Amino acid sequence: MGDGSHGIGRLRTESNGDRNKSPLRPFRSPIPCVRSIGSFPRKKRGAPGPLVPIRAHGEKAKKPELAIPMAAETEEDLLLKSFLAEVSEVERDNEVVRILSCFKLNPFEHLNLPFDSSTNDVKKRYRKLSLLVHPDKCKHPQAKEAFSALAKAQQLLLDPQEREYLLTQINAAKEELRMRRKKQLKKDSASKIKALVDEGKCEQQFEQSEEFQQQLKMKVREILTQQEWRRRKMQMRISEEEGRLKKDEEETKEMWKRKREHEEQWEETRDQRVSSWRDFMKTGKKGKKGETRPPKLKTEDPNRSYVQRPVKRV
Repeated sequence: MGDGSHGIGRLRTESNGDRNKSPLRPFRSPIPCVRSIGSFPRKKRGAPGPLVPIRAHGEKAKKPELAIPMAAETEEDLLLKSFLAEVSEVERDNEVVRILSCFKLNPFEHLNLPFDSSTNDVKKRYRKLSLLVHPDKCKHPQAKEAFSALAKAQQLLLDPQEREYLLTQINAAKEELRMRRKKQLKKDSASKIKALVDEGKCEQQFEQSEEFQQQLKMKVREILTQQEWRRRKMQMRISEEEGRLKKDEEETKEMWKRKREHEEQWEETRDQRVSSWRDFMKTGKKGKKGETRPPKLKTEDPNRSYVQRPVKRV
């Protein structure tokens, strides 16, 4: 160790010029060389032993866990999956029945949404319900009809014109219910005083209640039914008027067709009529076969004593 450290100190004190001029002395390392390491006996190669997990410093070895019987666990999982599948299937069937029993003219009821829902709410609810009643996942025989009803409801609520029409009818139903409630409050003095004191809070709470929402739902149904009946009656009248106009048009076409055919036939027989007139002018009037002629008047009759006089016709 002394020679090695002395050699290192001497090398450090030398300058660059001296290093180039004088040769370096051999360096003795305190660490044993590689040859000495290779002199140890090597282990024979054989089958690899069990792998031991490497633990961090201070980590305790874990105790081996007991093996759980796989047969019991698998059977329990199968029972759980079967139960969840039955619950899911019942939920799907109930949703199909609910959709098909909804009021046909109100798409909000098909999607089970409040009347103030936004377009994003409509899209989210449609995705959720469509996964439940999709014909590929739901075994109900009317799942396809329910899925089509949901798609139509989403289309109506995303259409600006249809949505505006529905919101107009809903607002009309709200106004009618508010007017009816005002008439009821006029008769009840206590409710009238309470409404004046609360400054409209009582009305807001009532409109958010389940009772008002149910009344609004039924009123919207009534108004939509009336509007649909009026629309159908108007459509029937328009159809009848269109049918009458179509019938008149067909009759006019038939009349002009007959007139045109008559004119064509008249033109085709023109030469025949001209030749017949010319023949008549040449030969004179001919008597028709089988025609009866009146008897000739006689002025004198030797067998009778009177004379028959001609009678003038007026």
